[in-house]
Amino acid sequence: MSRVITTGTSHAVRLDSVAVRFRARRQSVTAVDGVSLDVAPGEFLALVGPSGCGKSTLLKLVAGLLKPSAGAVHLLGEQVRGPRHDIGYVFQRAALLDWRSARRNILLQAEMRGMPAAEARKRADELIELTGLSGFADALPHELSGGMQQRVALCRALLHRPQVLLMDEPFGALDALTREQLNVELHRIWRETGTTVLLVTHSIAESAYLANRVVVLTARPGRIAETIPIELPAQRDYAETMALPAFAAATTRIRQLLGAAEKAD
Repeated sequence: MSRVITTGTSHAVRLDSVAVRFRARRQSVTAVDGVSLDVAPGEFLALVGPSGCGKSTLLKLVAGLLKPSAGAVHLLGEQVRGPRHDIGYVFQRAALLDWRSARRNILLQAEMRGMPAAEARKRADELIELTGLSGFADALPHELSGGMQQRVALCRALLHRPQVLLMDEPFGALDALTREQLNVELHRIWRETGTTVLLVTHSIAESAYLANRVVVLTARPGRIAETIPIELPAQRDYAETMALPAFAAATTRIRQLLGAAEKAD
């Protein structure tokens, strides 16, 4: 599995004093305000914060699905001015087509992008092996567990080798054990592919286990309360990582910041 080749820019994603305001019931609501953030190529960055603080809004800005009310967003050295097709996006629900097998759900990405068929099939087979789906490629979605369905969604998002992968609570609907297993798999896949990842999560443990840095947002309007570097080994056994003092220190600090945000809310 070849690693993603990134551009020569010093950042894969840059948010520069970004604000987003919505009109709701005849009043203006500020979702995020004054957010500035650089994400390095190949970095895994997690966004955590209270519900409604604008975490998903920030992903939509990077994807070009929303326009900032103020500030600017840059992706791979270019200002984002509309929907971007050079990213991968994984949502909380796998959103698979019921009548298509796992492999054909993955290849839907190729059909939409006009990728050469042989290249797409080879890439799909690589991802199926990488994500532990071997033996289930021809299964229909209803024959797959929730965790396997999310693996299919991840394969679909990675099929075109995006340099930036956006993940919006991808494991939030799964049981705790399956979520832990997919955390381990995702971290391994990230190490092997070198893709830049922005992950939105409500799980403190998940953010600290997966990320290089965790950005904690305040209650709405979302602002950056603190950015916490995660000083953990590159290869992370789940149980051993949970027992490390550095992990405990990071999760304790995140929990403190979130507690302050909830009181402010």
